[in-house]
Amino acid sequence: MRRFFAPLAFAATTLAFAAAATAAPTITPIAAEKGKTVRVAGKLEAGAPLASLDWAWKSSMACFPATQQANYTGNHVFFQAELPPKSEMYVTIIPKDPKVNLSGYAYSVAPGKVVLPPDVASCVSCEAEAKWDRPKRGKTQDHTRVLPRVTAIGNPYSVLIGVTAPKEVTAGEFEVEVTIK
Repeated sequence: MRRFFAPLAFAATTLAFAAAATAAPTITPIAAEKGKTVRVAGKLEAGAPLASLDWAWKSSMACFPATQQANYTGNHVFFQAELPPKSEMYVTIIPKDPKVNLSGYAYSVAPGKVVLPPDVASCVSCEAEAKWDRPKRGKTQDHTRVLPRVTAIGNPYSVLIGVTAPKEVTAGEFEVEVTIK
């Protein structure tokens, strides 16, 4: 009987250590208020790559196309803010080092229903921004990533903000700036 329990104890201990090593990602709350701008610091090395990016180009998400996936394959760091009704949220990602190539996305869902990717199946809206492949007429891009606005008309939403980078960019400090108008 003793021989049977020893391997089980070893397996249980191994699984416990594996579970601790692959802890669930954390979401940093952002206490944004209408009419104000808030900045929160983050580090790419605090995140982890996602198992899959397929969620992003499904029609129920429409976050970024599969052709842009190389910009989103690095570590993902998550933030969450509430967007009140009749409001617009503006998100800017600012790397401390202008040479660090960051990407970002923000999607809105019903309040209290935030699901992290790749498990998210749908959203109200999703906006994303990465380093451009080519110039855009009449526009310029620097080291910051300015996401298109997220809008709430009649209902409030929870907005999940993801900051990531191409897989070769594994570290870098940044700030997430959120303004609600």
